Amino acid sequence: MIRGYVVCEGQTEETFIRDVIAPILAHQQIFLTARLISTSKNNKGGALTYERVKRFVINSLKEENVFITTFFDLYALDNGFPDFSESQKHSDVYRKVACLEQAFKDDIIKNNSSYESRFLPYIQPYEFEGLLFSDIAKLTEIESAWIRVTKDLQAIRDDVETPEHINDSYETKPSARLGKFLQTPNYRKTLHGTLAIQAIGIDKLLAECRHFSGWYSQLTELKN
Repeated sequence: MIRGYVVCEGQTEETFIRDVIAPILAHQQIFLTARLISTSKNNKGGALTYERVKRFVINSLKEENVFITTFFDLYALDNGFPDFSESQKHSDVYRKVACLEQAFKDDIIKNNSSYESRFLPYIQPYEFEGLLFSDIAKLTEIESAWIRVTKDLQAIRDDVETPEHINDSYETKPSARLGKFLQTPNYRKTLHGTLAIQAIGIDKLLAECRHFSGWYSQLTELKN
């Protein structure tokens, strides 16, 4: 049996791990628990500074026999993350997140090399909502009123190499595009995000989203 914590950016990611990823991996004796970082006395998740993240990760790693991974969005990531400026020099999103994840890992383990095998940083390009573009038909079936914009959203998907390439501008980030088209009822991340993922299915996510698939493979290989 392997135990791990997924340090999540917000409640939607927490629900995604708890309701989608954790049940699948539990069948392989890999047990995940999603964790949110307290940002104030009464709030958790969102607006995560790097120092707050680093402290939380290191404190979690001090627990024995547990691995730690993360689920943060690249969009609006705190510029205090190690090598943030260096990462911005890369135009390719996969090189950008690889730069950030490696620097993040190096910083966490620099004072304790024993953490290396137990820390798997993950940053989602560009947002959690990018995953929802893996199957537009499944997404728009969630609410009957959304079916009419299936072609509009499919055109956005068809215009990029993968759902993870839908970019990080304020107007064109994945969540902004969904907010523009998914109305009456309006798209609500905490309600519709996991519903859409459950409808799309893990196999489609893995086929469409290369970086997400690589992270998932790392998790499944922990048992070996």
